[in-house]
Amino acid sequence: MKINPESPDHPYVQLAGRLRSRIKAGEIRHVLPSIMDLTEETGLSINTVRRAIKLLIDEGLVYTVPGRGTFVSPG
Repeated sequence: MKINPESPDHPYVQLAGRLRSRIKAGEIRHVLPSIMDLTEETGLSINTVRRAIKLLIDEGLVYTVPGRGTFVSPG
């Protein structure tokens, strides 16, 4: 997943948008990649990845289970 450093959108907004698109396209159906996997894949910091996931949680698109991961919300 590429994050454009030249974009006017913050990196966490870009990442949230890409994850949202993948969820809506059915590419991610159950479990999101781990924070560490997303950090390695994007080159973003852990805090930036967490902030992106928080946006998706606030939208009701995903939820977290401590110690288990982040899951796509049903429906």
